[in-house]
Amino acid sequence: MSLLQSLGFRSMTSVTRDVFGSLPDGKTVERFHLESDFIKAEIISFGCIITRLETKDRHGQFRDIVLGFDSLEGYLNKHPYFGAVVGRVANRIANGKFSVDGQDYKLPINNGPNSIHGGIKGFDKVLWKPKEIENGVQFSYTSADGEEGYPGELQVWVTYTLVGSELTINYKARTNKTTPINLTNHSYFNLAGQGSENIYDHEISIDAAHYLPVDDTMIPTGEVVSVEGTCFDLRNPVDLGSQIAKLKGNGFDHNFCLTDKQHCCSRVYHKPSGRVLTIRTTQPGVQFYTANFLDGSLNGKGGAVYPKHSAFCLETQAWPDAVNKPQFPNALLHPGEEYDQTTWFNFSAQ
Repeated sequence: MSLLQSLGFRSMTSVTRDVFGSLPDGKTVERFHLESDFIKAEIISFGCIITRLETKDRHGQFRDIVLGFDSLEGYLNKHPYFGAVVGRVANRIANGKFSVDGQDYKLPINNGPNSIHGGIKGFDKVLWKPKEIENGVQFSYTSADGEEGYPGELQVWVTYTLVGSELTINYKARTNKTTPINLTNHSYFNLAGQGSENIYDHEISIDAAHYLPVDDTMIPTGEVVSVEGTCFDLRNPVDLGSQIAKLKGNGFDHNFCLTDKQHCCSRVYHKPSGRVLTIRTTQPGVQFYTANFLDGSLNGKGGAVYPKHSAFCLETQAWPDAVNKPQFPNALLHPGEEYDQTTWFNFSAQ
């Protein structure tokens, strides 16, 4: 329950739908408009993609704060998962290999030597079945046994709800064979507004005492390391520009280890506009990524160009490569169990 709800505040959320485009096979992609007094969100049935997210600045002016495209064509072409739900397993699996119940499985390799974000045709590239609900929309999809190399038929439901200033994403799934699962939303945020040059004037904090160091292919080494005395200590707010400059490498692309469920795991503040994003989650980790691989080659919304460090992602999820690291929190779903994870995105201005 959001703070506004707990205080008895009930903001009416408008939910409308229209057609966003058609897939090459002729199937229709629908777009859902969720609107409250504080937020205007647009989500499509292809990939459960958030195509637009407008929030207010301190003067009450709306601006779109997520990267993306004006038309379906942009999402059908190769892009870095703008706004999409990724799965069956978000993030990387080392060498695209794992074993479950004594059976070896091999996945498509699509990120150096590794498999990332569900494979060649992950959940971000499929058409989901939508259903309007109170204050939002629920999408469902059935992933066949063996799809992209994963075991078991997996039934998945992703639900977006908007109440007041809070956008909630809930993920549920059931399987008939033991399978790894890790679902998240891969929105790229810039609180100054999409199309802004960089995120260096953003201030971030992540409430995590430990992070996962990675090898040169971005696979966690297996160590769980204290952030104390490192550039990964984000427990107190830091300016992103100066913090990225301290790092060796391109920027942040690391999992931060969370402990308390449903508490505030991250807060981002953009002082010039006053916009604040606060995130809570039931997930055990959050992948903080500073869009290190954007290169200005994509034509985004309104003709915007998206260069390196022009956005950030906070992907709440299981720890990367958990299926191959038994010391990490479990990321396997067994028959008879229900996968049920929720993330809350709260937007405000100050």
